[in-house]
Amino acid sequence: MSCPRLLPLRSCRNPILTSCAQRSLRVSIPHQPPTNPLLRRSHHQPPSNSRRRFYHSQHHPDLPVHEYTNSQTTILTAALKHVPHHGFTRDALTLGARDTGFLDVSVQLLPRGEFDLVLFWLASRRGLLRAAVENGLFTTKTVESASVEEKTKTLIMERLEMNADIKHQWQDALALMSLPSNIPLSLSELHALASDILSLAGDTSVDASWYTKRLSVSAIYASAEVVMTRDSSPDLSATQGFVDRRVDDSKAIGDKLSGAKQCLGFMGSTAVGLGRSWGLKI
Repeated sequence: MSCPRLLPLRSCRNPILTSCAQRSLRVSIPHQPPTNPLLRRSHHQPPSNSRRRFYHSQHHPDLPVHEYTNSQTTILTAALKHVPHHGFTRDALTLGARDTGFLDVSVQLLPRGEFDLVLFWLASRRGLLRAAVENGLFTTKTVESASVEEKTKTLIMERLEMNADIKHQWQDALALMSLPSNIPLSLSELHALASDILSLAGDTSVDASWYTKRLSVSAIYASAEVVMTRDSSPDLSATQGFVDRRVDDSKAIGDKLSGAKQCLGFMGSTAVGLGRSWGLKI
């Protein structure tokens, strides 16, 4: 005589079911973890308004950060003084550690080594650029009513002049930045600089030009850095002329762009030019 088919315990409502049969069911039925109700709701419900990605730039996620501890900051700050003579090298880091009372082995606190010194230089110069504007850069070099393009030129040159003492070492820094593992942070730092320059210049774009302008400034600055390393003219006049021409050309191109396809094409060509400026084989 065949046994009647038994249902799982959680669905069985037969009061005659014996405890022996219950034990056999518990052994024979494989365990299935309960479904997470939160996952079930998130699968069917649309995302809330608070998590939607808006178009305006202020709602974009933050850039990747590279923060440092107090000990790392102390070593890196001291190491910057040795960059003009030793470059962005481990020797500069070691001397910085010695100057601040750390052992030579303390440079191992910096997981990216020499590249951390490059990143710290870039981030600290951006801070100095913002401080220069707060201290009256535009009241001493330009009039407050100057256009965004003129202020952009001034800010780019102000930032480039901060590299004057280490321009003979900057080719090595560019080589470090162009390594595949270092490119993401290098690009994020360059993007942060371009965004700072345009914000300090008074740019208030909220359409597609928000992206094209930042890509343009990034490409102009990256190219100007390469030009500056070869500039032997007094007061970087050759670099100044290069920046003026590139900013004027970029504005002329931007004024003629209309439509999404043209904007995307311009952004793509600018990104390729930016990569080639850093020595990437694109």
